[in-house]
Amino acid sequence: MRGKRSLWIVLIMLLSGSVTTIAQSMTITDMAGRQVSLSANPQRIICLGPGTLRLIVYLQAENKVVGVENLEKNYPGGRPYWLAHPELSKLPTCGPGGVASINQKPDLETVLKLSPQVIFVTYMDAALANDVEALLNVPVVVLSYGDFSTFDEVVYDAMRIAGTILDRIDRAEAVIHSIETWRADLSRRTMSTAEKKCPQAYVGGIGFRKVQGIESTQHHYPPLEWIHAENLAQRIATRAGSHVVMAREMLLKLDPPFIFIDGGGIELVAADAAKKPEFYKALTAFANHRFYVLHPFNWYTTNIDTALTDAYAMGKILYPDCFKDIDPEQKADEIYSELVGRPVYEKMKADYGPIGRVVPFVD
Repeated sequence: MRGKRSLWIVLIMLLSGSVTTIAQSMTITDMAGRQVSLSANPQRIICLGPGTLRLIVYLQAENKVVGVENLEKNYPGGRPYWLAHPELSKLPTCGPGGVASINQKPDLETVLKLSPQVIFVTYMDAALANDVEALLNVPVVVLSYGDFSTFDEVVYDAMRIAGTILDRIDRAEAVIHSIETWRADLSRRTMSTAEKKCPQAYVGGIGFRKVQGIESTQHHYPPLEWIHAENLAQRIATRAGSHVVMAREMLLKLDPPFIFIDGGGIELVAADAAKKPEFYKALTAFANHRFYVLHPFNWYTTNIDTALTDAYAMGKILYPDCFKDIDPEQKADEIYSELVGRPVYEKMKADYGPIGRVVPFVD
């Protein structure tokens, strides 16, 4: 009797319009070009693939997440969205995650146990997404950050799609506005100075599939682009993508006046400097104590917040007069608080040291 009575109550509420989230549905076009029909404002979601969970945290919808990937739990450091929400670590596992899981069929049994209403996934092709959706009978929405390991405004499309589905479109627009405001501020502060004399810099130690040393760099390094500095890696031709392996002879020839090291590769670079001090001593940046550490932002694709904090730290170093009013540590917590909901700079600092610190490896 109780079950029948509950059913009648739900039917009456539906007819009266009281339960709009149950009655409403929508069809969206995801970033694989697929038409996906699903219930509006789902309450149970899972996130698969690089950066998917980050977007949901940016949208302040982490309370809807019912499972997280093993990678998130096993490697908790360096990703601000995870540092800001340790409660996510208590959720059950929805799959392994990581590079090996990109565009692969998820563990269907594990996913089904979590009873998701929607699966958000990055970098899955349309055919596989259709296959997974049919097998699970659960809507699959494909999102994207664009090119790996950089910043692509296509990520704004991902935020808007997820925001529309999760009833967070206002929040999506607020996040986009904040990011664009910071980028505009960085550009405004540096443009006129850079037009007169553009500072040159090199960034090494950038992770690419694994931790890398000083030779690992990028053609397109967003923080340098946002502050109108010349990225010396762009003087080296690359066949495809942004990643560049800089030959040591070429790095000595370019002899950058400023060198930054990604915090993810700092230990490798330090060990290398201990073994080959003559190479580092031959670099002008090293001799002049213009050898700095940044916080890594390429960690399970682009942490946009950390890319912005790096840009302010680099701006303070390359254009000190233009950033007199900026404390990079305070700015970092402003950015983290807005995007992930909590000031997590101290946790990043605990793992990688102060942002923009000088690193004299060799006495």
